Amino acid sequence: MHRLVCRKAYFDIINLNIVALGKEPNKKMTNTDRIRLIGGTGSPYTRKMVALLRYRHIPYSIIWADPASWLEASGIDKPKPVLMPVILFDEGTEQPAAVCDSTPIIRRLEEMYKGRSVLPADPVLAFLDYLIEDFGDEWCTKYMFHYRWHFEKDADNAGTLLSLGMDVSLPVEKHVKFKQWFEERQVSRLYVVGSSDTTAPVIDASYRRYLAAMEARLASQPFMLGRRPGAGDFALYGQLTQLVGFDPTPRAIANEMSPRTVAWVDRMEDQSGVDPADGDWNAPGDLPDSLRGLLEEIGRVYAPALLANARALQAGEKTWETDIDGARWTQQTFPYQAKCLRWINERYRALDTEDQGRVNDILAGTGCETLFSGGYRL
Repeated sequence: MHRLVCRKAYFDIINLNIVALGKEPNKKMTNTDRIRLIGGTGSPYTRKMVALLRYRHIPYSIIWADPASWLEASGIDKPKPVLMPVILFDEGTEQPAAVCDSTPIIRRLEEMYKGRSVLPADPVLAFLDYLIEDFGDEWCTKYMFHYRWHFEKDADNAGTLLSLGMDVSLPVEKHVKFKQWFEERQVSRLYVVGSSDTTAPVIDASYRRYLAAMEARLASQPFMLGRRPGAGDFALYGQLTQLVGFDPTPRAIANEMSPRTVAWVDRMEDQSGVDPADGDWNAPGDLPDSLRGLLEEIGRVYAPALLANARALQAGEKTWETDIDGARWTQQTFPYQAKCLRWINERYRALDTEDQGRVNDILAGTGCETLFSGGYRL
C-alpha cells in the first residue's frame, strides 16, 4: 500500500530527481539471489519494505538513490509512475522488472517466499490487517507530509537532510541550491494531501488520537493483531519512522503522547529475531478492546476522505470537499484513492456471509462500516 508513495502515488514526493546526484550505478547485475530495492531513508515506504524483508528473512540489498535516475542510468525500464521504493524482480528476462507499490509487492513476496507470513490466514483478520495497512499508507502519510512541510523548522530540517540521504558527500553549493528548490517545491504541494491552515488542526488532532490509540494497543500486545506483525504493522511503522525518527514537531508530540510508540518504532526496524507461530494471531472473536481506538480513528477520518474522493471522481470533479472531524476538508481528487476504496470493498465482498458478519460486528460503530455502503466499483 503503500500509497502515495511507493504505493502511494501521490505523495512520496521524495522521489528526488537529482539525476542520481551525479553517481553512476554499478551496471553489473550481481546478487541476483537477493531482492534489490532502490529508495531513500526519508521514504516511509522504503523503510516499510526494508523492515518487512528483515522480519521475513528474505535476502535483500538496498541501493540508496533516486530510483528514476538510477534506473535510467542502468538501462532498466522505469515503472509508471516511479515511486519509492522500486524493487527489482528477476523474471528470467534480459533485464529485471522494476516494480512499485508496496502492498501488491508484499503479496508477491508471499508467493515467492514461504514462512514468516505477514498476512493472517484467517480471512477476518486478513481483512482487518489490509484495512490497517491501507490506513497507514494512505492517511498516516498525511501526518508525515503535513508536519514535514507545514512548519518552518521541520521544512528546514527535511530540506537539509533529504538530499544528503541520497549523497552524504554532495558538494556544498549543490546542497544549498537543491535544499532551496526542494523546500519551495514541497511546501507549494501541501495542498495535494489536504494540508492547509484550515485542516492543520484536524491533522494534528487525528495524529494525537492515533498516538493515544497506539499507546493503548501496545500496552497489551506488541503488534496490532497479536504477538506477531502483520502487513499493517509495517505500514504504520513506515510512516512512524519519519514522524518519530526524522521530523522534529511530530517527534516531540510522540515523545509526549506515546513513549510506547517511540520504543516500538526502534524495535520494528529489525524483527528478524521474532519466532512467529500460528497461535500468535488474535482470534477474530476475541479481539482486545485496545484495538478499538485505532479502528475508530480509521472510521473517523480516513473513511469519509475515501468516500468523498470517490464521489468526486465519479462526478468528474477535480477537487472534493467534506466534513472530517467537524471541520471542512478540501483537497485534490485522486484516482488511486478511489482504487483504494474499491480494493477494500472487493476484499470485503470476497468474504463469505459468516465472515462478513464477523467483520460487521467488529467494525460496528467505528465509522469503518460506511466504507461498504456505497457500492463503489471504480
